[in-house]
Parts: sequence; structure tokens; C-alpha cells
Amino acid sequence: MEEKRIKIGVLTSGGDAPGMNAAIRAIVRAGDYLGAEIYGIKDGYKGMFEAGKYIFRMTRNSVTDIITRGGTVLGTARMKEFVKDENRLIAINNLKQLGINFLITIGGDGTYQGAKRLTELGMPCIALPGTIDNDIASTDFTIGFDTALNTALDACDKLRDTSNAHQRCSIIEVMGRYCGDIALAVGVAAGAEVVVYSKETFYLEAILAEAKSWKVQNKRHALVVVAEHVTDVHELAQEIEEKSGFSCRATILGHIQRGGSPTAQDRILASRMGHAAVLAALGGRGGIAIAIRNNEIIEIPLAEALTVKKNMFKNFDELMHILS
Repeated sequence: MEEKRIKIGVLTSGGDAPGMNAAIRAIVRAGDYLGAEIYGIKDGYKGMFEAGKYIFRMTRNSVTDIITRGGTVLGTARMKEFVKDENRLIAINNLKQLGINFLITIGGDGTYQGAKRLTELGMPCIALPGTIDNDIASTDFTIGFDTALNTALDACDKLRDTSNAHQRCSIIEVMGRYCGDIALAVGVAAGAEVVVYSKETFYLEAILAEAKSWKVQNKRHALVVVAEHVTDVHELAQEIEEKSGFSCRATILGHIQRGGSPTAQDRILASRMGHAAVLAALGGRGGIAIAIRNNEIIEIPLAEALTVKKNMFKNFDELMHILS
């Protein structure tokens, strides 16, 4: 008699992040090699709820050449109604009718919340951190963060070129939701004069005093990196120009940071995490998140993974002296 194969569902949810496709590819290929059947679920938890054409068997051919692509081949969608347990139970029943025993979710904080509740309701989930924000506390890095960081850094470098030509300050607003890791990292990498990574680090008078010194020093350019949700960067640019006399322009990078082909680091991280998720499912371990700490792939209880937000640099003040 043929041994019954474990069936694993996989979905991507919330905001897309470069490297999600690499994770999907690793899950499908690891499942194929280790004897599991992998089922893709289109459009996140919405597809799980609506089932039908949204759930389909994936094979090695399904993931050919997707490792280089940004976004997610499974698609993603937000479904407000999914917060109701009655709808979650319908979604769980849809999977169980197909014989799906485990669910791998790839996404950010909201995806983790959904995975935790689904596990409590009887569908064991394994969560992978797929978000450019790097705001999942259980892991050093999330899938997509490195690509978003490099996209933002490339924009900063280009803006510095034109700022130098016009003797101007460029203010760049980067994404990160309510986590300042992109702002922190790109500020250091780009050699920014000022980095504002949270409301608590926004000192307008200090920024204006710094800007006045640029005029005195006859600097050709200056770079200010600001995390989203902190302040109106266009108003800040206007105030800097009025109070310091140093020409200033603001640029909001926005969703361009989510797109593009993932970096090597994101592809490797996603592949390692996808493989680890399949191993966890085959070992019967649900209700967990896959994380990387000190370059080691580990498993963390979902409840712990959702505890706190964190910043990339715990002692960022010590780095301030190296900023230009």
C-alpha cells in the first residue's frame, strides 16, 4: 500500500516583498524532493476562504525561473472579513477537504497574526517573514528587506549626484511602516547627514541647526533620510530652506522599494527559510515561525514572534559619529 503523502498549502499575504517567489520555489522543490505535495493558494487568506480555482497543486515546473522575479506569483490580497473566526473555520475546512495538513504563510505582522489564530483553530501553520520593513521581532532579517534597502540606497546615491550639482539638501522618505530599520540602514550606507527613524528621534530644532551649518561650511550637498509616518517631508524641506537658506527638496520613494528582482541575500535567505518550513511540516511542528539569528535558521513559537517591534541597530547612537 502506498504511504499517504503529507499535503502542504502555501500562500503569500499582506504587502509583497522581493524574495517571496524564491521562498515559494524552495518550498515546492523541497516538498518534491522530500515526498510532500505542495498546494499553492492564490491571493492570500482570501484564496483560502474562497477555495475553488484559488487552490492548485504545484510541481517543480510551476516554479521554473521564478527565483529572479519580484512580487509573488501566488498574488496577495487583504480580506477584512478574515478576522472573524467563522470565516477562518470555513477556510480551514476548505483545506481539510483537499487533505491539506499544514499551511505555510509568507508575510508580515498581519500574516503572522492570522497564522497564529488558524493554528489555534486547528490548522497548524508555519510562518515565514516576508516583508521589506524588517519589523518581525523574532528574526534578524526578513525576506525582502535587503532588496528594499538596496533600492533605497540606489535612489539616495542618485539624488546625492543631483544635489551636489545644485548645492542642495535632499530629504528622502523611505518605507518601513512603523519600524525604522530601512531608514537606519540606508542612512548609514548612504552617509546621510541626518537620519530620522522614528517620531522619538525627530528633533526639528537640531535638524535646522545642522542645516544652518551647511551654509556656513559651503557644503555642496546634504542628505536627510526620514522614515515614513514621522513627519511631512515636503513641509520639512520648506522649513529647512526658509530657516537655513540652504536649498532643499523632498522625495518620497514609496512602493518602488517593494519591487524589483531580489538580491542574492534575499534569494538565499528565502530559500533557506522555505526549506526549513517544509522540514518543520514533515516533522509535525506547527504554530511556529521560521527565523534567522546569527546566520542560523531556527524555529520560534508564533506567540513569541509577535511580541515586540525592534530596530536593526540597538546602539545606533554609537554610529552617529560616522555619518557625514
